[in-house]
Amino acid sequence: MTVRADNRLADAPMVPVTCRRCGAEVMARKSSWQQTTVQWDAAALARCPQRREAAQLSAHGTRSIFLSCSELRDSILDAVVSGELPVLDDRDQPDDCDQPDDRDQPLAADRPARRP
Repeated sequence: MTVRADNRLADAPMVPVTCRRCGAEVMARKSSWQQTTVQWDAAALARCPQRREAAQLSAHGTRSIFLSCSELRDSILDAVVSGELPVLDDRDQPDDCDQPDDRDQPLAADRPARRP
């Protein structure tokens, strides 16, 4: 059996996105409107106040639970709307994605999964 190479990042590499609030720079990729991939490095982790707060709230010696940074989510949406971050599969693009009211709603990737 042969393992097929994963060329997704070669076809559409991750793009730097800077948080408009704290200046943390992450690498991001939007495969679709429902899926966002974010890579944090040590510098971005140290800059993000929401990440630091999650770490402080966790029990000593355990990993913190961090689902998303609301400010970074808005910065990623800004990057999509401005064309800096392409959405690879935009078939399900919301009709009003560039409206300011849309920023009050979490992206699908940031919503907790529904339980059956």
